[in-house]
Amino acid sequence: MRPAGAMLAGRTALARNEPHIMTTASTGASATSDAILELRHVSKSFGGVHALQDISFRLDAGQVLGLVGDNGAGKSTLIKIITGYHQPDGGELLFGGKPVTDLTVPKARALGVETVYQERALADQQSLWRNIFMGRPITRAGGFLDVREMRRVTKQLMRESMGFTSAILTPDTPVTGLSGGERQGLAIVRALHFEADLIILDEPTMGLSLSETEKCLNFVRDIKAAGKSAIFIDHNIFHVHSVSDQIVIIDRGSVAGSFPTKQYSQEELTAIMREVAATGRYTEPDRELNSGGVL
Repeated sequence: MRPAGAMLAGRTALARNEPHIMTTASTGASATSDAILELRHVSKSFGGVHALQDISFRLDAGQVLGLVGDNGAGKSTLIKIITGYHQPDGGELLFGGKPVTDLTVPKARALGVETVYQERALADQQSLWRNIFMGRPITRAGGFLDVREMRRVTKQLMRESMGFTSAILTPDTPVTGLSGGERQGLAIVRALHFEADLIILDEPTMGLSLSETEKCLNFVRDIKAAGKSAIFIDHNIFHVHSVSDQIVIIDRGSVAGSFPTKQYSQEELTAIMREVAATGRYTEPDRELNSGGVL
């Protein structure tokens, strides 16, 4: 299967509306040019409940960041802040080293952020080409839909990016005929096709078989091969570790630690997660922790 990024070359980027981006001079913050996303001391409360407290980490361009933690740890709230669904009560979000305020869902998308939810957000009864171009169709002069071109592009994506070689599958095939891994692949390739720089994957392997899980993980690897970045949210440390450059553990609304996967084995991280779950913290007095971010 060719990397999903193979289809990106030579394609005209979609026009993006610029959200409100503050200069570093106005905030006193120093830009981090190689970080596609950086969070600095982000907090969020709902009533008297502190969902997030002093969250700080960074994700460099072309990297995959694994985000793990138990249910209720704050992962969903954090993702909703990054995608503009929620506004933080405090702290900063920086995209490409530039602080961004008043982030909304359309503005996050304009910055190149796309989310692939565990529900997969696909219309099961609609065709592949309609799902690829849902909400962002190709049009001809006068605003008419260019169905032929959308079918042509979908067929090319199926062959070159999704690895669909069966003659049974065509651009007109309903999504309901795809397996779970193929659906996740469709959603990921759709995000790459529309020039996403950061793809957020919300538990993409949930409910998949072993073979389908591996297929999904290969699509995550394709994101990195395309030079893009991803945040991979999952409970399964084995899935996250196999595709991530660093893993951030969230516990009770706080960052318990950020761990480069080249320095920590799956077994070590499993033990760390157990300690965090039991105590709410992790300390490493005899080994310097390279956090890969601002902690």
